[in-house]
Amino acid sequence: MTMPTTAPHALADVTASDSTLRRFLHGLPGVDAVGLEARAASLGTRSIKTTAKAYAIDLAISMVDLTTLEGADTPGKVRALGAKAVHPDPTDRTTPATAAVCVYPDMVATAKEAVAGSSVKVASVATAFPAGRAALPVKLADVRDAVAAGADEIDMVIDRGAFLAGNYRKVYDEIVAVKEASGAARLKVIFETGELSTYDNIRRASWLGMLAGADFIKTSTGKVAVNATPANTLLMLEAVRDFRAQTGVQVGVKPAGGIRTSKDAIKFLVLVNETAGTDWLDNHWFRFGASSLLNDLLMQRQKLATGRYSGPDYVTVD
Repeated sequence: MTMPTTAPHALADVTASDSTLRRFLHGLPGVDAVGLEARAASLGTRSIKTTAKAYAIDLAISMVDLTTLEGADTPGKVRALGAKAVHPDPTDRTTPATAAVCVYPDMVATAKEAVAGSSVKVASVATAFPAGRAALPVKLADVRDAVAAGADEIDMVIDRGAFLAGNYRKVYDEIVAVKEASGAARLKVIFETGELSTYDNIRRASWLGMLAGADFIKTSTGKVAVNATPANTLLMLEAVRDFRAQTGVQVGVKPAGGIRTSKDAIKFLVLVNETAGTDWLDNHWFRFGASSLLNDLLMQRQKLATGRYSGPDYVTVD
């Protein structure tokens, strides 16, 4: 599937000016909030058992962006996180590796060294994460530093203030500039859905990010009260499905923040399967932004294998 770089030709005229972009975004169908939440809740009741559950747990492990984004992060903590990403369960080498480790730009080189020789990618938050309150040259320098240190993926935050003020062109131009600065690294565009207030805004942000060249659209930073929910993730999955139908370009989705249990993760995988389809059931197109989720997935995996839960020392405390 062709990766997006700029606005796809099929919708190129939409981004020709501020007025055409605004007209397109405000012309998107309004979101039926009640219907959206009811469908998300309904899909969340699906029961996954035995071999299907085992498959779903391994798939979810392979989709985790194992994350540490704290001011107290140390090189030792990042090295330990990288080792865990490569071998989540050292006692069972059949356990899949996670998709990536996600760290601040100054920890990219350490993370890169820790996962060297494995399939695990290094993702870096950038663009003055998590608030995004910085001038564009500062944001781009942040991105270039991360890429120069070896980041395979960049997770950027949009300027929510500009978006909420209706300055869509500014947000679009920033995403385009960050995409260019990212070079070969894949770009995940974070909306901070908890700050966008309405489902209509989340739908508009999804399309804006994809038009600007996002490789992934991501719900949240994990740093605010409301992060990924089944409803806002369902809405974004509908957006990537419809975007591919119109342009032929596939874009990934990453819910982040608040997904802590295997049960939660499996509910999100059902959303993916039933909304976007099986093409997205792969860590190239769907990720979980998480820190504590992996431990519960490992505990549930062990339970399926042995019929009992392991003790509290079975998994590491991240």
